[in-house]
Amino acid sequence: MKQLIIIFLLSFVQYGTSQVTISGKVVDTNNQPIQGANVYLDGTYDGDTTNDNGDFLFLTEEEGKQVLIVSFLSFESKTIYEDVSKLSNLQIKLREDVESLDAVVLNAGTFEANDNSKVSVLKPLDVVTTASALGDFVGALQTLPGTSNVAEDGRLFVRGGNADETQIFIDGIRVFTPYTPTTNNIPTRGRYSPFLFDGITFSTGGYSSEFGQALSSVLLLNTIDEPDQEKTDIGLLSVGASLGNTQKWERSSLSFNASYINLAPYLAVFKDRNDWETPFVAAQGETVFRQRFNQGIFKFYAAFDSTKFELTQEDINLDEGLRVSLNNNNFYLNSSYKGVLGNNWSITSGLSYTYANNKIDVDSSDIGNRENSAHFKLKFKKRFNSRFKLSFGAEQFLTTFDENFQAQAVDETFDFDNNISAGFAEADVIFSKKMALKVGLRADYSDIFKTTDIAPRAALAYKVSDNGQFSIAYGNFFQNPNSSVLKFEQDLQSQKTTHYILNYQYVDNGKIFRAEAYRKDYDNLVRFDTDFEMPMSNFDSNGTGFAQGLDLFWRDNTSINNLDYWISYSYLDTERLDGNFPKPAQPAFATNHNFSIVGKYWIDSLKSQLGLAYVFSSGRPYTDPNQNDFLGERTKPFNSLSLNWAYLLDQQKILYFSVNNVLGFKNINGYQYANTPDLNGQFNRRALRPAADQFFFVGFFWTISENGNDNQLNNL
Repeated sequence: MKQLIIIFLLSFVQYGTSQVTISGKVVDTNNQPIQGANVYLDGTYDGDTTNDNGDFLFLTEEEGKQVLIVSFLSFESKTIYEDVSKLSNLQIKLREDVESLDAVVLNAGTFEANDNSKVSVLKPLDVVTTASALGDFVGALQTLPGTSNVAEDGRLFVRGGNADETQIFIDGIRVFTPYTPTTNNIPTRGRYSPFLFDGITFSTGGYSSEFGQALSSVLLLNTIDEPDQEKTDIGLLSVGASLGNTQKWERSSLSFNASYINLAPYLAVFKDRNDWETPFVAAQGETVFRQRFNQGIFKFYAAFDSTKFELTQEDINLDEGLRVSLNNNNFYLNSSYKGVLGNNWSITSGLSYTYANNKIDVDSSDIGNRENSAHFKLKFKKRFNSRFKLSFGAEQFLTTFDENFQAQAVDETFDFDNNISAGFAEADVIFSKKMALKVGLRADYSDIFKTTDIAPRAALAYKVSDNGQFSIAYGNFFQNPNSSVLKFEQDLQSQKTTHYILNYQYVDNGKIFRAEAYRKDYDNLVRFDTDFEMPMSNFDSNGTGFAQGLDLFWRDNTSINNLDYWISYSYLDTERLDGNFPKPAQPAFATNHNFSIVGKYWIDSLKSQLGLAYVFSSGRPYTDPNQNDFLGERTKPFNSLSLNWAYLLDQQKILYFSVNNVLGFKNINGYQYANTPDLNGQFNRRALRPAADQFFFVGFFWTISENGNDNQLNNL
């Protein structure tokens, strides 16, 4: 009755003043009324708010066609362009805003370390404050599930794949030589300092069709778009020194970071198992220039490093040991542009160039190799609406490699050109806040093999509760063999994997839980019939394999004040028939069980951050010639507990201490056996142990900035 009276009175007022009544009802996709929605004519003060039944009603003196806008928090706004005389008794349905913070996220196989991500497993701060990482982003990622602990190598081994199956990109552009060179039983490190990066995406499988030439994993590093202020960072280290500086202008900025490492003073105090003639020395420099335009940003990144060392390592077959010397120069250039073209189109483009020069002397053999590589990418993206986005692009990989080998009367040269052209397309379809689909296709043409590989990929996510969701992913992935093979043989095929992933993720108030099951099938792996790749090896692409397992991750930074910790566990079951394997077997780099726990605790009264990282992995396979069972034996499990302490002398000065493997576990990475048996017919062996059981580090870090509050705690 009351509603009829209001309508009657409004009708009377309308008749007397030539006003029009606008009315209707607002509901959701389930026809449930929406209370509190705003309904108004654009550009006027005429409007209303829906009641508990979803109804609205108001008067207007506007005439002709007008724009009616209906909006409500967490729903997509609706716009109706119609003559005001027809805007009565409307039935309006609002769809959920699929871009809200509680919307479903496609995350199968992907870990985010990004302050701007909806769901970040790690933050940039974590990458460099993990006790066992020693400031290396790769070391921090080795505490995540899906990775195998290969302590003597230092690279990423992901879900049964070797380290060459993981590719690294900076601002979406390929890095061809991401690690510093090293020798046997001495772990390498990533070349690039975390000082210049603010986001990391680590995909252990099922990644976008935009990324190719990676069988198992991709690691995406994003440089800082805009530094917050000018500053200078100074570091005095027990193994060297570092210096960084950032300058800002109105629309541009420039940052650089330089470091010098010399292990001679450290090794004079803490001797290891090697006989060093020239201890490890490295000089490194990086710079990023950024220029903002009205509709985009251009970034130019360049890095150079030089490394050298000479040592003699114990060898069971050489009484005097094995002498190794290495000199490496590496240059990397990367330029990228991201911009808006209008009408919801955007463009991303980039170019990288790598030059790597190695001079290696092993005993009486001299090896010199050079690699020139380039990557060009162009991608377009169209946002049709919040529910449908399409991206497509093309890229080119170019690699020229040559190597000269000299030993006694031998002088040989090996070379190859590995050029790959690729195109990709991908669509994001958001059905609702609960369901999203990503589907893509990639094609790679390999000039060296004269073949085209087609790789479909898809991922689907469904939100089952306010905090939990399931995701599945499928895809084919191709990668050409590496230089150790292609320099001897080019009559091969692209190696292939197929990924199947099922993921569950729960996120709530600083807590995150992930469980992911996966299966990978390998085809066209490279095989050869000698102890290692050699000119006289017979190569083919008949290798196969599989990897399957379960990854678990838990992180909590809210339950206990000032405590942040995460726990990772991985189970891996894998076999391969590749390389010189005579039969399918679990490779020596794969471990069935990997467990790690990382914790960080801030003590305000002591102005200190304490950290620990414990890493466990089950024994690794090795071959005992006395047992005649290929890769049938296992080393003892690996254990390591690392601690660190960052103490703020004042707001911008930090004293930092860390020690790896503080309990001194006697870890064994494998065994080397004699080439010939002894008088009893037994092959003697020696354990392959780390060069040092422990590593100690001390550093002083000083930041000079405009606001006087910044420090380098996020770089330790």
